Order: sequence, then structure tokens, then C-alpha cells
Amino acid sequence: MTSLLKTLPQVRGSYRESAPLKDLTWFRVGGPAQVLFKPKDVADLQHFLANKPAIVPTTVIGVGSNMIVRDGGIDGVVIRLGSGFNQIHTDGTRITAGAAALDAIVAKHAQRAGIGGLEFLVGVPGTIGGALRMNAGAHGGETKDFLVSAKAIDPSGRLHDLKPEDLGHSYRHSTIPNDWIFVEATFEGTEESPEVITERLVAIQRQREETQPIRSKTGGSTFKNPPGHSAWKFVDEAGCRGFQIGGAQVSEMHCNFLINKESASAHDIETLGEEVRRRVHAASGTVLNWEIKRIGNFLDNKTVNTFEGANNG
Repeated sequence: MTSLLKTLPQVRGSYRESAPLKDLTWFRVGGPAQVLFKPKDVADLQHFLANKPAIVPTTVIGVGSNMIVRDGGIDGVVIRLGSGFNQIHTDGTRITAGAAALDAIVAKHAQRAGIGGLEFLVGVPGTIGGALRMNAGAHGGETKDFLVSAKAIDPSGRLHDLKPEDLGHSYRHSTIPNDWIFVEATFEGTEESPEVITERLVAIQRQREETQPIRSKTGGSTFKNPPGHSAWKFVDEAGCRGFQIGGAQVSEMHCNFLINKESASAHDIETLGEEVRRRVHAASGTVLNWEIKRIGNFLDNKTVNTFEGANNG
């Protein structure tokens, strides 16, 4: 059987076959990538997409903060953007960042430049690419509120300059096709004193440390907030705080977080999430939809009993 690697174009970045993904996700679970590709820069990524066989599937991961990679791993090519995609620079009240730049680092660059309004990003786990994809938000701010423009590459390798209205942002959602890859974004804030911005940053960081299990193996907020409500309250009222399946547990500190408590498998974590959804619906009639992305294959056809109360997100 011809290896997938032999069918792929030559690149300036790197390929790795059967690459472990477990340590690339915040949950520290998951099987391998058939091939892991780390492009050197935007041109390298464009070249890869334009010349790879059309039949080969691709999956993009950032820092793995808001996803569960299933135990059977991911077929095709997993693309992980790295140092060629994390540059950050400022111009007046605007800040431009590559898709691999960490949200928290962008917030701190904005602070040093006296650009206010972007402090919420320090409370968003992940990268700018993920923030664009899901209109990430926290502490009263959302990505769409400050976005000036974005750049994305389509499956044929063409680079597109996008305006905010092109992204169709709504709560934790964008309408950009899933197979487009974000590579850069520009945001605009307001001119403010770095000292004043620092106070807000510190307050957000303190609140996160006091209310969220940020030092645990977790993936951030698990379920989307129903309109006008907080998901964690439904989870709590359904008696799920601290509930555990296998090595996975609903956080006792903040019950919209699932944590890998005791060498959990991806199957444990996803099963726990579905059981929480089931119990919340039984208790309140409310259907919680996943905010965390679940990707890849189940191991040995060991599937998860999905709660079918509504769209699974």
C-alpha cells in the first residue's frame, strides 16, 4: 500500500507520519494524525493545498484548546500552524496577528501598545485562527466586535481578503466554509493608557484563576450558553457538578468545564459530555449544544451514545 506521504507535494515545512496528537491538545487525549504537516509560512501552505491530491482530507488544529481528538486519530493530513503564522504587529489603534498567535499574547501586545478593548482575549484559550472560526468571546467581548479584516486560504490554495461581514459571525459561529484556513486577522481597539488596560487584564486573569480550572487538563467551556442563560447553571441544577465517567470529570470549580482527571480517554470525555446533555434535558427540558469540537475516529468502533435532543453543534 502506498503511504499517504508519498502522494503529497514537496514542501518547505515538515511532514510526520503517524504523529501523536495527544500532547498537542489541552485535554491530553487522542490518537495520531496519519500525517502531521507544519507549513513554513503562508506561501508553503498555499503550495501544499494547490498541489495535494483532492481526495486527501485535511484538518486544521491550533493549540488544541477547544477540541477533543478521538482515540482513533485523524485520517489524512492534520495541519498545525506554527512560528510562520504567529507574528504580531501594531499600527496606531490596530493590531494584526497571525492565526497561530495565542489570544492571550495578542491581548498583552495590545496592552503594551495602548490599544484598549481587546483585554477579553486574555480569557480566551486558543489562537486567533480559532477565535475567527468560532467568534470566540469572554468577559463581555467577542471577536467580531473588533475585527477589521481577515485572511484565509481556500482548498485550492487561493488567498482571500475578507471583511467582517464576509465571516457571518454570530454567537460562537461563522459562516466561512470549514475547509478554509484562516492565516491572519486585523483588529481595532481604542487609544488608552497601558496602565488602565493592565488593570483590566489583571482583573480578568484573577477572575479566571478563581473561577475556572485553568490548571487542569481541560478544553475550556464545553457547552454553548443557551440564549439568555448560562450553561453551567443547567449543568449544576441537573446535579452534574463533580460527576465522573472513567477518568473524565465535570469540574467542581466550574461545571461547564470537563477535565481529564485520571488518565481519561477521549471516549471518557465525550461520553461524559453526552451524559451531561442527557441529564440536563431530563432535569430542565433544555438542550445544551457542544461548544468544544470533537474530531477524528473512534478507536475500534467504540462509538459514543449521542444524545439526540437537538443539533449536536
